[in-house]
Amino acid sequence: MSSMASEEDVILERKGSKGIITLNRPKALNALNLSMIRKIYPKLKEWEEDPKSTMVIIKGAGDKAFCAGGDIKAVTDLGSKGDPNAGTFFKEEYMLNNAIGTYNIPYIALIDGITMGGGVGLSVHGSYRVATERTLFAMPETGIGLFPDVGGGYFMPRLGGRLGIFLSLTGIRLKAHDVYKSGVATHFVESEKLPQLEEELLALSNPVEKDIASVLERYHKQCQIGRGQEFSLKPDLEKIDMLFAGNTIEQIFHDLEHDGSEWANKQLQILKQKSPTSMKVTLRQLIEGSDLSLQDCLMMEYRIAEGCLRGHDFYEGVRALLVDKDNQPHWNPKSIEEVTDEIVESHFRPLEDDLILPKPKNKKEDKL
Repeated sequence: MSSMASEEDVILERKGSKGIITLNRPKALNALNLSMIRKIYPKLKEWEEDPKSTMVIIKGAGDKAFCAGGDIKAVTDLGSKGDPNAGTFFKEEYMLNNAIGTYNIPYIALIDGITMGGGVGLSVHGSYRVATERTLFAMPETGIGLFPDVGGGYFMPRLGGRLGIFLSLTGIRLKAHDVYKSGVATHFVESEKLPQLEEELLALSNPVEKDIASVLERYHKQCQIGRGQEFSLKPDLEKIDMLFAGNTIEQIFHDLEHDGSEWANKQLQILKQKSPTSMKVTLRQLIEGSDLSLQDCLMMEYRIAEGCLRGHDFYEGVRALLVDKDNQPHWNPKSIEEVTDEIVESHFRPLEDDLILPKPKNKKEDKL
């Protein structure tokens, strides 16, 4: 087995016909940076082109996070200086997301611990996503003036009903078994069993997909945690589908206000803390994304990301939540009424340097 030095931000190993990726920034909750993307992408391509390759496993170092997201503070630092590498981060991250989504080898993400933003992009497009009782999933980007990117426009609308729109606008977190029940994860296994699961997968001799699926299914069925447990949002799904059905943020606000229930008022208060621009952009992204391929969604999201880098709220959101931590962002525009159609449209216009991605050749795209 060959591996990179342990101080590296990502460790790439090969064991026989299997590739292993370990995100190795545990103190930073394995936040994804450009350096990591530029190591993972070519290695994934190299393994994919090797006819002997049978699987890739991706996991996070430490016991707190798979990957808590992209290193957005670094991105806003670059963006505030007008450095083009801010946009480069998004472009190369989305290229990596597409590589995972079109991968021709079984790709197994062990999403143990915090899995948000960029960590979702590293996992949810792959063949298998194994959650544990420690998994915490969220796409909280509207709270920092961003939007649920990394292919969120593709996978969030496909969670069923308006659940993806609800999760994306509110940034509400799903924990443990809910990550499986929502459809984000494909399997649920005890955290302490993951090393054993990984060992068994790596011990398989020239496995085909059904061999891998069989091992994962066995561990999933043996798991006692949360057995028979209902999806915690199940009692709210009818309200979610009804009150988040609007095709404009104004309509969603109106429906929540008109409903007037304790649950609706709580969601309304959550939404009023988010970036008005981000919410409007996100809703359009998810509505359009429901009919687009993963590649077209990622192209759209690159345009939106560039729009966010040109704007105000992304920098202000990161300042308020991650830098000064006063949790009091001053959004501009400050209300949904002030976010004009022109502002929203400016995030969706073609760019001179658009992100163009190849369509998948021989693998079904939709894994959700």
